[in-house]
Amino acid sequence: MSDTRLYYQYWGKARPEVGDGPAYHLLPYHCLDVAAVGWFWLAPDKPVCKQLAAQLHVEPEWLQCWFTFCLALHDLGKFARAFQGLRTDLSNELVKPNPRMTYSSKEQRHDTLGFALWRGMLQEKLALELPANEAAWIAKIDPWLEIVTGHHGMPPKLDSVRLCNFFEADDEQAAFLFLLDMQDCLLNGFNFQPLADKNLSKRLKPLSWQLAGIAVLADWLGSNQEYFEYCDQSMRLTEYWQTIALPKAEQALAGLPKLPVAGRFESVQSLFPFIQHPTPLQRYAAKEPLTVQPQLFILEDVTGAGKTEAALILAQRLIAKGLADGLYIGLPTMATANAMYQRLGKVYRSFYETGAQPSLVLAHGARELSQAFRDSVVLAEQTHADADYQSGRFEKDQELSATAYCNAWLADSRKKALLADVGVGTLDQALLAVLPARHQSLRLLGLGRKVLLVDEVHAYDSYMQKLLSALLEAHASQGGSAILLSATLPQTMRENLTAAFHRGLGLEAPGLTDPADYPLATHIPAVTLETPIDTRPEVKRTVRVRRLDSEDEVIAKIRQSAEQGQCVCWVRNTVKSARQAYQKLLNEGVPAERLSLFHSRFAMIDRQAVENRTLQTFGEPSGHDGRKGRILIATQVVEQSLDLDFDMLISDLAPIDLLIQRAGRLRRHIRDEHGNRLRDSGAVDGRGEPVFYLYAPTPSEDAGADWLKPDHAGTQAVYPHVGQLWLSASLLEKGRFTMPDDARDLIEGVYSDEAQARIPLALQEASFDAEGKTMVQRSMADLNVLKLDKGYTWKSGDWDEETRIPTRLTEEENISVALAVLVDGDLKPYADVERYAWAMSTIKLPEREWKKVGRQISDELKQQIETLKNEQKALRWLEVLPLVEGQSLYSATDGFVGEVPAGAGNV
Repeated sequence: MSDTRLYYQYWGKARPEVGDGPAYHLLPYHCLDVAAVGWFWLAPDKPVCKQLAAQLHVEPEWLQCWFTFCLALHDLGKFARAFQGLRTDLSNELVKPNPRMTYSSKEQRHDTLGFALWRGMLQEKLALELPANEAAWIAKIDPWLEIVTGHHGMPPKLDSVRLCNFFEADDEQAAFLFLLDMQDCLLNGFNFQPLADKNLSKRLKPLSWQLAGIAVLADWLGSNQEYFEYCDQSMRLTEYWQTIALPKAEQALAGLPKLPVAGRFESVQSLFPFIQHPTPLQRYAAKEPLTVQPQLFILEDVTGAGKTEAALILAQRLIAKGLADGLYIGLPTMATANAMYQRLGKVYRSFYETGAQPSLVLAHGARELSQAFRDSVVLAEQTHADADYQSGRFEKDQELSATAYCNAWLADSRKKALLADVGVGTLDQALLAVLPARHQSLRLLGLGRKVLLVDEVHAYDSYMQKLLSALLEAHASQGGSAILLSATLPQTMRENLTAAFHRGLGLEAPGLTDPADYPLATHIPAVTLETPIDTRPEVKRTVRVRRLDSEDEVIAKIRQSAEQGQCVCWVRNTVKSARQAYQKLLNEGVPAERLSLFHSRFAMIDRQAVENRTLQTFGEPSGHDGRKGRILIATQVVEQSLDLDFDMLISDLAPIDLLIQRAGRLRRHIRDEHGNRLRDSGAVDGRGEPVFYLYAPTPSEDAGADWLKPDHAGTQAVYPHVGQLWLSASLLEKGRFTMPDDARDLIEGVYSDEAQARIPLALQEASFDAEGKTMVQRSMADLNVLKLDKGYTWKSGDWDEETRIPTRLTEEENISVALAVLVDGDLKPYADVERYAWAMSTIKLPEREWKKVGRQISDELKQQIETLKNEQKALRWLEVLPLVEGQSLYSATDGFVGEVPAGAGNV
């Protein structure tokens, strides 16, 4: 150990206020605390260490020792006098502040200062200090230090830093002495030879993201005062390391949830006791030989084929084989994630040995509002500092402690979900792993040894498809397997997704059959890449198609069917058109108790109630008494993942894959002629041949540029590729389709290059505009996605703390608005509930719509709103809309009824 102990004059952690016990924790001790956590996290017998070491071509023991040393240097930037001057009230034993040196976390944070100190001074000085034959490793450490200094969720900036603006000479000397003593303490007898391998830095780049996630977690755990009590008394660093840092780190990791032991896969029935006769797809999932490397499955089958269960069978088999430790399921919407969370809650424990306690977490922005989630998790109240940090807004230019930082992250289950054993959420939460978003390395680390299961793959636009391809490539490169589910995928999409996964494996993508069979299971890499799947007789069916030319025809058909005792649904493409149809039926005398409206513009409390009523009335268990003569006017909210079954269904024109999806809600389950559920094997539906009604204009060969206007202008606003709409309508003019036989031809008949040539000339201009928009979306995705092959470095993406890179592109921003009511002159939440009242009162509105109603709020109410937002931190980043008597802006049955421009179209 060095005789000069300058580094004992620097604090690393400090209490918010000086009180009982040490006010601060010495910087060298904090650095060793974090290093000790890394030491145990990368224990050589752990799967994560074995896998990373194998990919780096080093021994696990070598990786543990080397990365522990690097972690000890993660806070070199805190030796800056500018940083030390953030607290002047701690002790006279510490270095004196320099008022000329100022610190700004928005400009040069201590992570960036630490990396700059290494490159600008420490590197050269250390090379002069060591014998030439021992100094070769110094030139190899830069990428490792980028990883550890970027422990606050983003890589350090690479800007040129004038060290003299932040560090005094004593600071630089203290950091240098600390570096020397860390080498003596942690690298005594270390073998530097692997660092001489020129290819090690290449192999490190794709793995650096996981190591960066480990650095963030190590800093979080190493900052937890519950285990690492503050110490302001000097002792030898080797003594602190052996007697305090290592034992405390072991305790800290022991307090984390244990990795559950994988169970054996025995049979379909052992996982799903209710399945007496597995579907052909489920039998494939149970029998298909697994390889010993990361693998991708794409399962395409009709509605009712049991795709979700088949995917979970594959997931358990992958876990049981040791190819994964857990599972994350990404879905298109929060509503579908909520439904999957409840389904998975009944089965996920079966993935592991009896007695294990695996974690299951719901991950999306409104997960607290799921009753099922609230029942299973006790949520910690966030502190004021946590809320400020999580929102990204600071009232003061100050640096939060890592504990506050990571507590904010931990309380946000959207990030925690990918580290839980089993997570369910929106796909967006996984896509953030490949975007320059703070903490993305944690998400990538969390996915590392998980099966990534993505449902409704066809539902994502070109931008999200590009991001999904990037995610699959990254996931494969770090040893993860994936399962993709879809009713139908265009050939080009299937090829793009398989090519992305192969890139991640460093392999050439195989050629896929074109045209492909359907239903189909694609498995890569494997001996048999594509396996045609049979279909159960119950889900093989022919659907007649009848086109309706006018709204009057649609209304008449709905009334006629309802009067005959059938339950009916009309799926509309915009909220405005859904509301208009609902009102027209009321005006024509349809009793309000027989009519329901379901779209996205309800306050959360009403949205949940409407969804529950819809499932109760039209869901799988429903019967004749509840269904008879009931009518639902809905938007695309009924299109995916809700198990609904209508006797008669009408749809606005949409792209063919969405029409197939909607038609899956038509006579979905076997029922008798009255609509009662039949469950006997071999039962035949008593409601006759299903008829799918399509509200669309005639797809004539000479269709003009105004083919969809004026009656279908909203449809064109939501689905701007008019040519694909024309192709969809044209294909269905045949009057029937048979599933699964016609599925592939229908999809390729709209999306293949050959099909585009059939689009009428007058519609091509609008189609070219839509294709241009698609190309822009892809270009935006290419621009936004991280260049993961560059490694964890500022140059890998457009890192910006102030800018949020989106997971979805929208024409118009949606504004979160909390509805309020006046009670005795005070503004109160619209939702009369005990917990999360303001969140349950929230609705999302298009920006234009919000501006329109926002202008109607009186000055007096605006003043009340400002006062309320200052009092209620839950409202700080929301808009507030008072529901004033006499203004019919909202109702529990109709949702938001403010005037909406045609085609604004949230669903």
